[in-house]
Amino acid sequence: MKKKIAIVWFKKDLRISDNFPLFEASKENIPVFPLYVFEENYWSQDFTSERHWGFIHDCLKELRKDLKNIGQPLIIRSGDAIDIFKDLENKYEIKKVFSHQETGVNWTYQRDKNIREFLKNKNIIFKEFPYNGIVRGLKNRNDWSKIRNSRVYSEKILTPKKILPIVGEKIGEIPRKNNESILNKSIGKSQRGGRTEGLKILYTFLDDRCKDYIKNLSKPEHSIQSSSRLSPFLTNGVISVKEIIYEYKKRLKSGFGANRSGWKRNLSTFNSRISWRCHFIQKLEDQPEIEFKSMHPSYEGIRDKYYNDEFFNLWKTGKTGFPLIDACMRHLITTGWLPFRMRAMLVSFASYNLLIDWKKSGNYLAKLFTDFEPGIHYSQMQMQSGVTGINAIRIYNPVKQSYDQDPDGEFIRQWVDELKDVHNAYIHEPWNMNLELQKKYNCIMDVDYPRPMVDHNETSKFAKNLIYSTRKSKDFKELSAKVFNKLGSRKRSFRPRMNQKKIHPSNQLTLID
Repeated sequence: MKKKIAIVWFKKDLRISDNFPLFEASKENIPVFPLYVFEENYWSQDFTSERHWGFIHDCLKELRKDLKNIGQPLIIRSGDAIDIFKDLENKYEIKKVFSHQETGVNWTYQRDKNIREFLKNKNIIFKEFPYNGIVRGLKNRNDWSKIRNSRVYSEKILTPKKILPIVGEKIGEIPRKNNESILNKSIGKSQRGGRTEGLKILYTFLDDRCKDYIKNLSKPEHSIQSSSRLSPFLTNGVISVKEIIYEYKKRLKSGFGANRSGWKRNLSTFNSRISWRCHFIQKLEDQPEIEFKSMHPSYEGIRDKYYNDEFFNLWKTGKTGFPLIDACMRHLITTGWLPFRMRAMLVSFASYNLLIDWKKSGNYLAKLFTDFEPGIHYSQMQMQSGVTGINAIRIYNPVKQSYDQDPDGEFIRQWVDELKDVHNAYIHEPWNMNLELQKKYNCIMDVDYPRPMVDHNETSKFAKNLIYSTRKSKDFKELSAKVFNKLGSRKRSFRPRMNQKKIHPSNQLTLID
């Protein structure tokens, strides 16, 4: 006779704390099979990278230890998930499969549908649980915030004290970080993963580093320290949204920040960004095709005929001639992280000044971001490229941002070695130096460092005209109304009707930093 088991399928929930699927499986009174599948085909996709796997690898090592402490180490299998489940079904009597609902790329969406259909045909119960405030099957956005808050502000799910082990089953090796299955290799590093590291970063942020959160939010040099740096831990479910809110509320109740100037204000702003994080992921949950289709169909392909491969390569490698653009790209390539405004600036420059389609630039950036979260990524790529039809057009001026966010040029000098000797007066616009100054500061234009590859003002004007002319197309407003009603943010006092004609551009906040 086959042994009875309950499978807990770990995907983007790499923790045992506040894990509803694991908690429910522990009550089944049968052995628990905690499963993680290294899906080789997934890691050959354009949007994945060795950087992502490096972070996950750290998390899996600690998750395996945590599960061992309650009775059964994490079991690793490599291959297609559907084949793994078929093998397990042949070997065991699977009573139930437990997992969180995953809001991911189309690849994982189709995989989950296949698994769901397979389990249904085998009469195996598949219990999927809501995740991080995302609401599956939402009819409209009107009540989303209420549902989301009722979930993330509820009590944490208890950590099981014990799960029954699987006797005689090999746990499998965690695939090494440098894996041949991963298509996109990383020349830089990734943030260290793991539950212990994540909690340490959470506590240091709430207790100390958040004091300059608002002040340094957009500054590429200082935000590295004063931003939370929790995004990759949230992306991979090492820490849940509920746990972060719990720690925040615990400190509020204890009066922790009473004598700390600005603590409450900084953390309140951070908490609002946690909410907006869920808001953006909900967009992908409601409309999965925004991964590869513009939210507003009128904008689909409007940049295609302007594509320039040389421009794309110069942008990708940080050789545009705009110091802050180049510093940010090189920093991102090396570290896997940037504060939100600098990310938005990179996308704005690619989309408006170089007329690169958001899908092409989006896949490239997805590989670089350690914290690549599909719901946030594709929503923001479309917002910053002006193809949603419901958001105001915002074009970042890289020279102005340079003066505002890196006034002394310290970040630029750190990452653009060609400009390390340039005086403050020219660090933001080195092309203004005459030949004598170029020699003095060891930076000959077009030899050591390029002049700007495009005229920012002229290309911005052209892009604006392209976007605004599209708005004159037939049915544009009606289609915008549909986009808003399905994906737009809601104000408490505002409830849109399906025949709404007037569109309210969202003053949306940004994702978590």
